Amino acid sequence: MKLPYKIATLLYCFNEADEVLLLERAQEPNLGQWSPAGGKLQTETGESPYACACREAHEEMGLVLQPRDLHLTGLIAEQGYQGQSHWLMFLFEVKTRLTATPPAHREGRFQFFPRAALDALPLPGTDREQIWPLFWRHRGGFFAASCHCGADGGNAWTIEAQDA
Repeated sequence: MKLPYKIATLLYCFNEADEVLLLERAQEPNLGQWSPAGGKLQTETGESPYACACREAHEEMGLVLQPRDLHLTGLIAEQGYQGQSHWLMFLFEVKTRLTATPPAHREGRFQFFPRAALDALPLPGTDREQIWPLFWRHRGGFFAASCHCGADGGNAWTIEAQDA
């Protein structure tokens, strides 16, 4: 079965207390779960991942960013996510520290969380399983990973690149 391939950016934003900003999603994918802000690339216009991240930061959080305000921390390829699509995700840490919680919008509501609180939150399975641990381990550096998402809920991960 052929599945659509979607390309997206995720924005890892922090406040001065180093708490991470998450969005409680009001839409699919991941309805009711907490994840970083972000969105799909406008592939029909040839939008770059950096341009997408800047656009999404403005649309979702009201932030005006330039590519230099972003650090590409990770690249994740998910094959067969929820049996519905393949995803290629660019994980960007926003270098600018946020001073306020962005207002809610059509995609959900925002809240800052300390790192330790993530364990108790409803997170997408692949985020909890590998993406968050990889992000924390490589924060300030870079990693690339792929995940074959099994129909039974089991996932097979491969780390394809990482800095020391």
